Amino acid sequence: MTLPTRRGLMIAAAAAGLAACSQPAGRRGAAGLLNVSYDVTRALYKEINPLFAEDWRRRTGREVAVAQSHGGSGKQARAVIDGLEADVVTLALAGDIEEIADRAGFLPQDWQARLPHNSAPYASTVIFLVRKGNPKGVRDWPDLLKPGLAVIAANPKTSGAARWAYLAAYAQAFRAGGEAGGRDFVRGLFRNVPVLDGSGRGSTTTFAERGVGDVLLTWENEAYLTIEEFGPHFEVVYPSSSILAEPCVALIDRNVDRRGTREVAEAYLRFLYTPAAQDVIGRRHYRPRDAVAAARYAATFKPLPLVTIDEAFGGWKVAQAVHFADGGVFDQVQKAG
Repeated sequence: MTLPTRRGLMIAAAAAGLAACSQPAGRRGAAGLLNVSYDVTRALYKEINPLFAEDWRRRTGREVAVAQSHGGSGKQARAVIDGLEADVVTLALAGDIEEIADRAGFLPQDWQARLPHNSAPYASTVIFLVRKGNPKGVRDWPDLLKPGLAVIAANPKTSGAARWAYLAAYAQAFRAGGEAGGRDFVRGLFRNVPVLDGSGRGSTTTFAERGVGDVLLTWENEAYLTIEEFGPHFEVVYPSSSILAEPCVALIDRNVDRRGTREVAEAYLRFLYTPAAQDVIGRRHYRPRDAVAAARYAATFKPLPLVTIDEAFGGWKVAQAVHFADGGVFDQVQKAG
């Protein structure tokens, strides 16, 4: 007998959840959506989804239920390619959605042009979370190379958060030392990483719950969420500069047309740009696009210079091919130790 693979089990479980949410919810008719997202957005969409359902009900008289699937962004993209029937994806980086377009053809190549801000309804950045009192004196990127320092980070091959963190680190060193400086820095950085978790949330669990490591290299929003969840045992450190992280969202055309959910799926993605959703985004420590929400939560976000993926790396296609493809820079520095 052939045993099911882990990926097969994940797809089956998500499909079961999708089937459940697709059942009629009332006399007015119901729709079911599956949002396949990255690991640290659970709380965000748990709050946004009922707001959207109420807005949809008010405007159309119909019900909608939104099911969620979470995991490392790269793994989630591969699951969609392998058959996980996402209506929408809300992933950690454009590169993962480009993989779905390029490898599977499930959405058009110009998908980023369909929504404002290149289909990124909010932004974030990469910062440090340290233990209370910052006993190891971590202040900026060079401190991550201190001998004996344990840096907790996820695996860039599977985690969107980790790819942003890797590129943030590489970009800072590249400005001072060129390609050789960037390679040397990320080699030294990952030499100080005792375990590569599969996702950003996995790294948070390792650092906050298991008590492993001196500093967590993580999303800005995840750092603040960790403090909210685990109490005043940690503090945030902003480096002198970082990267503008822009998680993207997209409609999976192949699936919505087959399932007849295009209208509600498009409405769901547009809802992410509304004042109601943007307020949740700001309250959850993501950087809103809406000017009113951005002003309301401006005190939360320390201003700092942020390089972009386009200016520093030539876009996600180039960054993925050079740094994260099999045999790329990350594999090379890992092998060199």
